[in-house]
Amino acid sequence: MAILAIDQGTSATKALVVGDGGAVLSAAEVPVRIATTTCGAAEQDPEELWDSVLAAGRQAMVLADEPLAAVGLANQGETVLAWDRSTGKPLSAAISWQDRRAATLCAELSAHAQFLQEITGLPLDPYFSAPKMRWLRQRVTGDGVCTTTDSWLLHRLGAAFVTDAATASRTLLLDLDGMTWSAEACACFAVDPGSLPRIVACSEVVGETSAFGKSIPIAGLAVDQQAALFAQGCRAPGEAKCTYGTGAFLMATVGPQRCRSRSGLAVCVAWRKGRETTYCLDAQVYTVGAAVTWLQRLGLIREPADLDAVAAGVQTAGGAMFIPALTGLAAPFWRPHARGAFLGLSLATGPAHLVRAVIDGIAAQVAWLARAMGDDLGRALTRLRVDGGLTRSRLLMQTQADLLQVPVEVYQSPHATALGVAAFARVGLGGTEDVADLFGPLTPAAVYEPRTSAEEAEERLVTWRGAAQATMDLGAVTSDQ
Repeated sequence: MAILAIDQGTSATKALVVGDGGAVLSAAEVPVRIATTTCGAAEQDPEELWDSVLAAGRQAMVLADEPLAAVGLANQGETVLAWDRSTGKPLSAAISWQDRRAATLCAELSAHAQFLQEITGLPLDPYFSAPKMRWLRQRVTGDGVCTTTDSWLLHRLGAAFVTDAATASRTLLLDLDGMTWSAEACACFAVDPGSLPRIVACSEVVGETSAFGKSIPIAGLAVDQQAALFAQGCRAPGEAKCTYGTGAFLMATVGPQRCRSRSGLAVCVAWRKGRETTYCLDAQVYTVGAAVTWLQRLGLIREPADLDAVAAGVQTAGGAMFIPALTGLAAPFWRPHARGAFLGLSLATGPAHLVRAVIDGIAAQVAWLARAMGDDLGRALTRLRVDGGLTRSRLLMQTQADLLQVPVEVYQSPHATALGVAAFARVGLGGTEDVADLFGPLTPAAVYEPRTSAEEAEERLVTWRGAAQATMDLGAVTSDQ
C-alpha cells in the first residue's frame, strides 16, 4: 500500500509517496520562508505552511499515480501558533522553534526550572513550546487556542484536535511518566490544560482527509527528528542518529524506561505505539544549515555545494575557530543569549579558513553532545547514523568521525523523516513493525572512519570547548523585545 508522507519542516515542506519496503514512488518539495530579526524573532506565515503542505502533497500524489492508503504528517516540533478552533483561522504568526524572545520569561521562571525538568524531562529554555506560548499570549493574543503547528495542520486536514506523544513531549507541559498534560507545568506557563489537544500515539488513526483527492485515513504523526530516528533503525538503547538540517539534531534511543539526564540533555518521547512508549535523549546545535546559509549571505560561498571546495583550499582552519551560536546555544549549555563568534583570527586568515572553521565548529559541538549522551547512557556511542542535506559535505562528515572517534554512517536516503512517518502510518493501519519490511535493508550510503588519533581529537575538542565557554555570555541582553 502507498502512504503519502508529509514532512513539514523549517525551510521546506517535503512530500513522498512511499510504497512497500520503504520504496519512494515519488517526491515533491515546496520551500517555505522564515523571517528573523536581531531581537531573536523567528516567525513563519501559517497560511504559507498550509499551502506548502497541500502543494507538495498533491504534486507527489500526481507523480506517483498510485492509490493512497493513508497520509502521515511530521512536524517541526516546538513551533507554535494561536488559532480559532471553529474556523481554523490563524490568530498569530507561527513562532518558530528558533525564536528566542521568551528568554527573559524563562529567566523569570528560573526558580521552577528543576521542578519542570523533573516532570517534563526538558530544561527550561525558550527553544521549547510552552515559553513561546506564554510569550505569545502576553504579547500577541489571548484568543483561540495555542498549540504546536501539527494540531492546526491536522485540523485543517480534517483530523481530531490531537497531537502525538512525541510532539507533546517537546512542549515543557507533558508529564513524561504519566503521558498526560501536567497541571503543575501548565500553571507555570498560565496554560489551561483543557485547551490543549488530546495526546495520541504516533501510529494512531486520527481522522480522514480529502485534501488530496479521495478520502483517506490520517495516521502516522511525529516530530521530524523522532521520525528520522525511527527510520534509521535506532531501536536498541544507545543507538544514535544526527540529522544535519537547519540545525543539527542528535538523538539516542533510551528504551521503554525513562531516564534522567545528568548532563543537561533533554529527555523526551521517541515514539509511542499503542500504549508502548520508547524514550530518547535529545540534543541540538541550532544553526548548522542556517550557518551555511549565513556564509552564503556573507559571500564566502555561493551555494552549500561549495562548502568542501572552498574549505579544501587549506589543510586546517589556521587557528581560526567558530562557535555556531547564531541563535543561542542549546544542550548542554542552555545559553539562549549566546551569540556566534569567530576566534583565533590573524592577518593570514582568509575565506577558506573561515569556512573550514565553521565545519570544525559544527562537528565539535556535535561531538560534545555525543559525549554528554554517552555519560547519561553509561557507555560511549559506538557509531553515529546521520542524515540531512549537509551529509553531502564529505569534509564535515570526515571531521565529525575524527572528533567523535567512531564511524559515521550516512543514511541511504535523503528522506529519513518522511520514511519514518510513513512507517508509523503503516503500523497504524495494522501493518508490520519489522524494520526490513518497513524500510528494506539499512545499508549506509557511505561510512566515514576516524583518521586522526584520539589524542589529537581530544586536544581539538578541549580547545573548542574553552573558546565556547569564553564567549557564550557575550550576547546577553536585558530585553526580550
